[in-house]
Amino acid sequence: MAILVTGGAGYIGSHTCVELLNAGYEIIVVDYCLSSKLEVLDQIRAITGKDFAFYQVDLLDQEALVSIFSDNEIEAVIHLAGLNDAVNESLWYYHKDLFCTVNLVEVMQRFQVKNMVYSSTAAVYGIPDTEPLKENYVLGEANSYGRTRQINEELLRDLYLTDQKWSVALLRYFDPVGAHKSGQIGRELTGRRNRMLSRLSRMAVEGTSLASSTLDAVCLWDSIHVVDLANGHVKALKWVLNKKGVEAFNLGRGKGYSEVEFAAAFEKVAGTRIPYQCQDNKFGYFELCCLNPTKSMMELGWAAEKGIEEMCEDTWEWLLKHNHQMDLLL
Repeated sequence: MAILVTGGAGYIGSHTCVELLNAGYEIIVVDYCLSSKLEVLDQIRAITGKDFAFYQVDLLDQEALVSIFSDNEIEAVIHLAGLNDAVNESLWYYHKDLFCTVNLVEVMQRFQVKNMVYSSTAAVYGIPDTEPLKENYVLGEANSYGRTRQINEELLRDLYLTDQKWSVALLRYFDPVGAHKSGQIGRELTGRRNRMLSRLSRMAVEGTSLASSTLDAVCLWDSIHVVDLANGHVKALKWVLNKKGVEAFNLGRGKGYSEVEFAAAFEKVAGTRIPYQCQDNKFGYFELCCLNPTKSMMELGWAAEKGIEEMCEDTWEWLLKHNHQMDLLL
């Protein structure tokens, strides 16, 4: 029996595949490779020394999904596929993010595969007025990205109400950082996401050319190492294989780091001074955004293990081993 991983060639997906294979699971990867690269699959094989089946399929293609389920014995699904951010074409974004999940769940139902780990987001909490956030906090999504994830969460809850053979873990977390210790897989440091580490990386590479850059000392984010997050998906898989119901789980450290703290850690691992000016809450965001991880600790047996220095160290190692990333920063 295999675990189907949608979006398995992506940033979180690739690290989750590594941890699944290292834990002894057989996996099947489905990824349309809209924002990921095929060579990542070879890196997963190189890290683990294990092979796996791969299908380059769009989840909107239900016929292709039916073929995959027909040809394989699938025990559970870890659903990571989806757009990272809302794009200008909001109708297309909603169509893609929601119907991918609907198609997948319909095929799972058809083949009586009723175990799912859904990789959601802490964006479903919106802009909170209390900290740290618990899973029972009233949801108040702040943007289209959070709204589609919340709609998918409600879909899965409603599914259980009509068929209580389903077991679903909803994983909520903020943007992960870092890379695999090998330096073979990591996240592209371009675009809006990961902008903080992208900016710090540029500052480490260019030095005084960005001396006027300002960093926030007040706004604290519950950053998590991507390997810790991947392990959280593995722990959640064990839960869905042994439980029934739909439960949300926070994957976080329960504490936040500021940009200034990240700069100090990055200076240490890069061995260079990062010049910046400190400005309190220059973005005007809420000052603290942390997740209470107690439920995940108690029910999943999961806890984040890697701190801020390892997040920066593994990011820097990823950059050093991928020169094209350095070129993009200059």
